[in-house]
Amino acid sequence: MARDFVTVGVIGLGTMGAGIVEVFARSGLSVVAVEVSPEAVEKGEGVLRRSTDRALSRGKLTEEQQTELLGRVRFSSDLADLAECDLVVEAVPERLDLKRDIFARLDQIVKPDAILATNTSSLSVTEISVATEHPRRVVGMHFFNPAPVQKFVEVIRTVVTDDSVVEDVKALAERIGKMPVVIGDKAGFIANALLFGYLNHAVDMFESRYATREDIDAAMQLGCGLPMGPLALMDLIGLDTAYEILDTMYKQGRDRLHAPSPILKQMVTGGLKGRKTGRGFYTYDQAGSSTVVADHLSSLAGAHEGGRRTVKTVGVVGSGTMATGIVEVFAKAGYAVTYVARSEAKVEAVKANIAKSLEKAVQRGKLTADGRDAAAALLHGTTTLEDLAHVDLVVEAVVEDLQVKRALFENLDEICKPDAILATTTSSLPVIECAVATKRPEDVVGIHFFNPAQIMKLVEVVHTVATSDDVVATVQDLCRAIGKHPVTCGDRAGFIVNALLFPYPHDAVKMLEAHYASADDIDTAMKTGCGYPMGPFELLDAVGLDVSLAIQRELYLEFRERGFAPAPLLEHLVTAGYLGRKVGRGFRTYA
Repeated sequence: MARDFVTVGVIGLGTMGAGIVEVFARSGLSVVAVEVSPEAVEKGEGVLRRSTDRALSRGKLTEEQQTELLGRVRFSSDLADLAECDLVVEAVPERLDLKRDIFARLDQIVKPDAILATNTSSLSVTEISVATEHPRRVVGMHFFNPAPVQKFVEVIRTVVTDDSVVEDVKALAERIGKMPVVIGDKAGFIANALLFGYLNHAVDMFESRYATREDIDAAMQLGCGLPMGPLALMDLIGLDTAYEILDTMYKQGRDRLHAPSPILKQMVTGGLKGRKTGRGFYTYDQAGSSTVVADHLSSLAGAHEGGRRTVKTVGVVGSGTMATGIVEVFAKAGYAVTYVARSEAKVEAVKANIAKSLEKAVQRGKLTADGRDAAAALLHGTTTLEDLAHVDLVVEAVVEDLQVKRALFENLDEICKPDAILATTTSSLPVIECAVATKRPEDVVGIHFFNPAQIMKLVEVVHTVATSDDVVATVQDLCRAIGKHPVTCGDRAGFIVNALLFPYPHDAVKMLEAHYASADDIDTAMKTGCGYPMGPFELLDAVGLDVSLAIQRELYLEFRERGFAPAPLLEHLVTAGYLGRKVGRGFRTYA
């Protein structure tokens, strides 16, 4: 039977510590909240008061509940006041020497059966525990920020932690309304180990000027449904905290993908630590604020300037789901569209699918009947490429086969008028390969729509080393005109979204392969701990394990990073034909 905790202690009353105090007090526990000095105690009280005031204003607490909550908390600047606590949670800054000193002192103060827990997000729980004479009662209890809101808690056991301690802490986490997962003592645990590799890669992308900070963040929010972009999230976490987590992970695992990007250390040294200092990757109106203000980097968001080409007529080659969606998007935006399919039957199928989609939009009130008729009138289907001779822009959306695409671009080069823009919506192949198949590589650009094109707002505008600035600027404007959000990047494997997204579920596969955590626990960690719309294994099964493996192989061949090498487990599942939802079995089995 799980232990009945009555009084708990919390050491450290910053944002995280005060949040943990609030969580315990909300659940009816008596809390002893300790800071290093009376001044720090007063500041911590203020953090708790402001948080509960916000909850009160939003109707999450009544005045009576707030009074009761605050009445359960006793503040102190003396560790000795923790003597009668059943559990003490340490939430001080991420410094191993500081934490070890606190645990050594606590060991002499608390009751023999009291549990000592650390809220560390990156340091070794084992190294902290051996500072005590009773390491068997030490456990990790990693809350996520903001603690009163986030449901996920990682319970970290060391090789010597008593099973009863782990079970008691897990039961307590459930009692206070959290979703606990028990795991071993490994740098980054589940969530941070998967999250920070992705964040570090985004910083590398920014540092190399591959894409602007705004485009990197918008790409991951609009393309993947993430609650925040990676660079804005780094500012929220704190660049100093992020650096320490990455540094610790790198020292333990020696994975170069966790080696902190050089710019991180430079920014931390320069005092640019994110929101808390008012400057990080973005500039804020004051320290601690979330309001972004313009700075010297803001103008880079529209870096491709110059003349614009006129685009009134558009051609689309292809008749699949993506091509059909692109045709519909342009037609609804008022552009005359000529689409080319291989047969009359496919031409009619595209027309029928668009008519059905437009009618559904009318029924849902998203389009007027006049808008439906106007869009339909702008469509012209054909089986002849020569019918594209007059268009201002051609978007190729045929099969992801380089030979097929190169042959098509050779034909488009001969057929289309001299100033026409030739675009590919490839998600994985080099755009430059299509460009050099023509005699006008400066007119070739990538316009990567996301599926379904009618719904997804993001478009990656991919320029090669040869693409003219006016072509990029024209396509950026065109994307906005059709209701899309363009992000601009160079011609590199994965572009922005796939390059940042796919290594993350791939790292999750390696974590599963190492028997560190189950697929269910890993998915729970990323959905409830990081706010991801899907866990990595849900994502892999939805996308298709074969598709995911192909993208990962492309990234490995492009970047030659050992950490990008496909995981054997993923390769074995694909070989076995377990490709995900589409075949009924992947990492999970579907009915």
